[in-house]
Amino acid sequence: MALAFFTPSILQVTCMVLFLFHFKSAAVQYVLQIHNNGPITTGAQATIHASLSMKNDDVAFISDLKSYHFNWIFTPLTLIEKSEQRFNSMITVTGEFSGDFPISVWATETHCWLCQPIAKSFTMLHVTEFIVGNLTIAQIEDNRTFVEQGSRSATDTLTLISFFLHDPSNYFKLASFIYNWDFGDGTQLVTEEPFVYYNYSMMGNCKVHLKVVAEWEQIESATHERKIVQKTGDFTTDLELLDAVKSINVIGSRETCVMENLSLSLHINGSPPLTLCWLIKAECIPLEGEKCHLVVINGSSYNLSHTFRNAGQYCLSVRVENDVNMLQTYHEIKVWPTGIHPAFFALPCIALISLMLGFVIYTTFRRSSQQKDLVEVADFDFSPLSDKNPSPSDSESSCGRICCRSCFLQPPQEYWETVRESHRLLRPLYKPVKTYTV
Repeated sequence: MALAFFTPSILQVTCMVLFLFHFKSAAVQYVLQIHNNGPITTGAQATIHASLSMKNDDVAFISDLKSYHFNWIFTPLTLIEKSEQRFNSMITVTGEFSGDFPISVWATETHCWLCQPIAKSFTMLHVTEFIVGNLTIAQIEDNRTFVEQGSRSATDTLTLISFFLHDPSNYFKLASFIYNWDFGDGTQLVTEEPFVYYNYSMMGNCKVHLKVVAEWEQIESATHERKIVQKTGDFTTDLELLDAVKSINVIGSRETCVMENLSLSLHINGSPPLTLCWLIKAECIPLEGEKCHLVVINGSSYNLSHTFRNAGQYCLSVRVENDVNMLQTYHEIKVWPTGIHPAFFALPCIALISLMLGFVIYTTFRRSSQQKDLVEVADFDFSPLSDKNPSPSDSESSCGRICCRSCFLQPPQEYWETVRESHRLLRPLYKPVKTYTV
């Protein structure tokens, strides 16, 4: 009874194991990845690397149960070195002719030469007779760091143009280089360094061209003769010059009242298209990852309006960027309660100051008019009395001018002499400083 129960169980387990093994074998796929470090110049060496992995239900893994053999085809290239591990293989080749050469590889189990390949792959190696490298363009940001700009650059900003030599096998280790630069705006320069600093002043499109010349001495293996070997390379890149965002001017009032519409105008100095982001909060904050009102403009100005519901101090944060740089600015805004404006506080102050000023001016002029000095006028007559006697004709003429009844009565001449002798001068208001005796 027990044996009868045990036997079917073993059969069931065996069938299950075989089923699972077959299912696993059917689900597992082998993936052979290959890549090279080309392109290379003729005479230089390139490395091609292949790696084998297994993939089960989109999950890649490496099995440690078996080892594998890698088979390469690289004709007409020349093999320099080959190395192989359990799941990896690498070869080093060189080429004496320029062109695109296919390199293929397939993997089989190590102890099964007649078995079908479990994975195949191939790659293309580009071999050229010229120098291999590339141009890069970067600009200074914050006066200390360089930021790669790609095909767009800012005007009036120091630009770094660099050449990077691609030489994975160190083929040019004994070579000396000459770099001929053409900046595309009529300016040319020759240097011995693979980089140059330049400042573009005008907007537009230009083409930067570089010619690299490499020379070195080489000994022929057959004749042992020394000869000068030279290789050249021409590199070109297109550059679009834009005006960087240099300034953001916010035009509008810094004060408003609750429930009043505040209109502001933003004037931007920079090349469009411009990406503008603005936000109004109680404090000024940098707009980095912060939710804001994002708009794209193709001009240099933008108008925005906002209505405040609560009084207090606010700040408008504005960030503008284009394809070459980014700039941010702030604009503080004071919001007053409804019906109260700072001008109402200024009017009484102006009236009080005007009243005080008028009172001071009135008091000053009044004092100046009262402090005028009195002037004493005296008539000193040192001539003989006979010369100064009035004549009857003079008396008559004065009487004719003054219609007075007393003028018709002519006093005697002795009367005039007595009056002149007895008249005294007025007493002076100030005591004389000095006395003169005649």
